[in-house]
Amino acid sequence: MRYISTRGQAPALNFEDVLLAGLASDGGLYVPENLPRFTQEEIASWAGLPYHELAFRVMRPFVAGSIADADFKKILEETYGVFAHNAVAPLRQLNGNEWVMELFHGPTLAFKDFALQLLGRLLDHVLSKRGERVVIMGATSGDTGSAAIEGCKACEHVDIFIMHPHNRVSEVQRRQMTTILGENIHNIAIEGNFDDCQEMVKASFADQGFLKGTRLVAVNSINWARIMAQIVYYFHAALQLGGPARSVAFSVPTGNFGDIFAGYLARNMGLPISQLIVATNRNDILHRFMSGNQYVKDELHPTLSPSMDIMVSSNFERLLFDLHGRNGAAIAGLMDTFKQGGGFSVEEDRWTEARKLFDSLAVNDEQTCETIAQVYAECGELLDPHTAIGVRAARECRRSLAIPMVTLGTAHPVKFPEAVEKAGIDAVPALPPHLVDLFQREERCTVLANDLQTVQQFVASHGNRGKPL
Repeated sequence: MRYISTRGQAPALNFEDVLLAGLASDGGLYVPENLPRFTQEEIASWAGLPYHELAFRVMRPFVAGSIADADFKKILEETYGVFAHNAVAPLRQLNGNEWVMELFHGPTLAFKDFALQLLGRLLDHVLSKRGERVVIMGATSGDTGSAAIEGCKACEHVDIFIMHPHNRVSEVQRRQMTTILGENIHNIAIEGNFDDCQEMVKASFADQGFLKGTRLVAVNSINWARIMAQIVYYFHAALQLGGPARSVAFSVPTGNFGDIFAGYLARNMGLPISQLIVATNRNDILHRFMSGNQYVKDELHPTLSPSMDIMVSSNFERLLFDLHGRNGAAIAGLMDTFKQGGGFSVEEDRWTEARKLFDSLAVNDEQTCETIAQVYAECGELLDPHTAIGVRAARECRRSLAIPMVTLGTAHPVKFPEAVEKAGIDAVPALPPHLVDLFQREERCTVLANDLQTVQQFVASHGNRGKPL
């Protein structure tokens, strides 16, 4: 399997090199040169498989030639063996043909664990083989950071630097990052927003001279391995609901477009998916594109669903690449226009093509709380604010009641007590046993100015387990 850049100027790489590269050298994102496609019979034969075995079958083509089957099977069994539910991604029924897929049974109670528990193990495998040491530099709007730290904390060959926007993540989200204490773990609170953090990561990948020869690795969803891992649970849900003999629809809370892009890939790999709904909050750049063909920056607003407080959706570039016939030059031009402060629209026929599969809805904080209260009253299920946005979008955008609708339950409600309280619900769930003392644990975090040079100097002086790089 070879991977190419969405901007067309970077060399094609194998999986191992893509895992370590993250962002392509031309500023683009890596995608498979050719997507594997499964027959309906092949997909049907996977019904009833344990999650790690299904994951092996779905992901094996992406790592072919880089990781031996026996090693990959062992990695996957270890990855999903740490999840607290034997089904790994159980489905919970809300209504007759309406479901939530619970993706929060991993160590940090968020869907990011599916990819980042795997990514940590893949990095350890590849870096051990190569005898290399790397620096992970990531940005988080809430959940990626804790999942990355949890997934990579035991990696012998990695130093981890995670940036989050200061005072703009929930307390549980922050503590899940800042209470994991290790010589190779560094939490940085940036005096800015998530987009500022994400832009510093991209700028650092574009010019890595400050590292003095050490390689940067991405844990954000620009890293192909994260998208790859998220494809699996679309197959998992469909197989539980009668697929591939029947199609399934999905509503996906998303800010960076990575999770829903995985669903788009699952469909292109042969899974019958009839509809994908982009569910987002007040920071609605994706909704404005899907509903009106306008991809334009706006002011970023803090909300009760902070993991979607994003105005620049990095993974959207991967979809644009396909919509433009995989024309790298065209994507480079669009992204350059966007970076210069302009927005863009695409040709009508390309936008119409996207609309055949995608619908979208933006949901404000008041509507989010209404939905949390409504679902709790209907069936006793308590949703986190991101999942509530997904459920509301599913109900308002659904094309067919005959087709099962699955909302991705992206986080455990215990991570967002403020939203649950504002919804008028007293039954705030308790932290699970492995996190019960979270609020008593020591925290370690450094607050830095929203300045690229300051951040890069910090990374350069604190790498190599506390020694200058």
